[in-house]
Amino acid sequence: MNVRKIFFVFLVAVVGAIVGVYAFVLIVKPQNNITTIEKQVVPAARYASFASPTPVGVPDFTTAAEKSVEAVVHVMTKATSQGNGYSYGNPLYDFFFGPRGGMPDQGPVMGSGSGVIISEDGYIVTNNHVIDGADEIEVILNDRRSYSATLIGTDPTTDIALLKIEESGLKFLTYGDSDKIKIGEWVLAVGNPFNLTSTVTAGIVSAKSRSINIIRNNNQPMGIESFIQTDAAVNPGNSGGALVNTLGELIGINTAIASKTGSYTGYSFAVPVGIVKKVVADLKEFGEVQRAYIGVQIRGVDAELAKQLDLDKVEGVYVDAVTVNGGAAEAGVESGDVILSIDGTQVNTNSELIEQVSQRRPGDKVNLIVKRDGKRQQFTVILRNSYGSTELVKDRKGISDLLGAELRELTDEEKDRLGVSYGMKVVELNGGKLKQSGIREGYIVLKANRMPVKSIDDLKNVIAATDGGLFITGVYPNGQVAYYAINLED
Repeated sequence: MNVRKIFFVFLVAVVGAIVGVYAFVLIVKPQNNITTIEKQVVPAARYASFASPTPVGVPDFTTAAEKSVEAVVHVMTKATSQGNGYSYGNPLYDFFFGPRGGMPDQGPVMGSGSGVIISEDGYIVTNNHVIDGADEIEVILNDRRSYSATLIGTDPTTDIALLKIEESGLKFLTYGDSDKIKIGEWVLAVGNPFNLTSTVTAGIVSAKSRSINIIRNNNQPMGIESFIQTDAAVNPGNSGGALVNTLGELIGINTAIASKTGSYTGYSFAVPVGIVKKVVADLKEFGEVQRAYIGVQIRGVDAELAKQLDLDKVEGVYVDAVTVNGGAAEAGVESGDVILSIDGTQVNTNSELIEQVSQRRPGDKVNLIVKRDGKRQQFTVILRNSYGSTELVKDRKGISDLLGAELRELTDEEKDRLGVSYGMKVVELNGGKLKQSGIREGYIVLKANRMPVKSIDDLKNVIAATDGGLFITGVYPNGQVAYYAINLED
């Protein structure tokens, strides 16, 4: 009996335990967390060329670089040294004291820079200062092929020159759109700094439409400067090389650096391809640039000018004066107007306006939005050339027609005999303005309006920048210094 009770009690206890556990599982539902620890396996060897993925957001310059290095060339120049006599630069000093002479001939002067192939048949754009004064120009491609280059034409006003080599099937850069580039955009500079061929550097666009007065200070009476400023490293030898965007499109020609040491210190400047494209087209078609003018004297509007002239807003370009019989005057633009835009492109500085005009030819029409007395007005201006007409100059007779004379550059023998380093000689007079002023054949023009005259283009640039008066300094073959004043408006 006792055994039965004990067994019954034990059975009840077991059943109760099972029921309790089952009830606990149903009600509480405890979770089992299983943690798996993976052991990192380090491979015993790796491929040396196995590249890690490019981080997201980092620009890839490889495609642009590959396109650019094949189309950027090394430009080597050779010039004859002019050591046997040179001028003080002032004809009065030379007349009384004689030219500085006695310098031994030091042999040929070598120079180098860069250039950009812009067509498969061998047209190459570079800077004018790279080839200026060169007697021989050699172009070396990235694959080390070498060619003698022909100078097609130059434009000192924009510091652009066009070369040609006899070859076909060349790799070249296509034009981009410099008007659409943005500040902060990535760019590459490609060139040959310090003769280190095919060097690529990267940076961003730091500013646009920058004027640094480097062309005007380089003995040019008029300089068109609307540079793209970048922080891509550029050094001596980069001049004439390519500034490209990340697509490998040409957006500028590297031209200058801002430096107190002569080497890169953080800022470089390129001629926008919008200007380059127009200059190249003119040089190929006409042999010279068809420069267009609105016919206004301008200055940028700043806070001081706005306050002085009681302008309601700091914007646009202020018209100080309009040229008599110029395109702006004929269209109705007046002194005191503020030009806000040209063909829809906003302009707030002189360089921005000049850049837009420099991409057009005489005879082209442009629409100006002008603010006058606080109200906006639109004017359609027909651009004109430096002689006041809308015609395109297809040869160099334009200057001859204006002045009534034929001029040519001095020979080396004439330079040595006179002790000057440049000059334009009057070889024929046709009863025009030069003859009327008293100039005789044989007269050598050294300066016009105080600017050196080394070529026909120099004289044309001076005339383009004048209000109608021309003051000429020069010398006759017998050493007689003479000065003449010429009124171009008669």
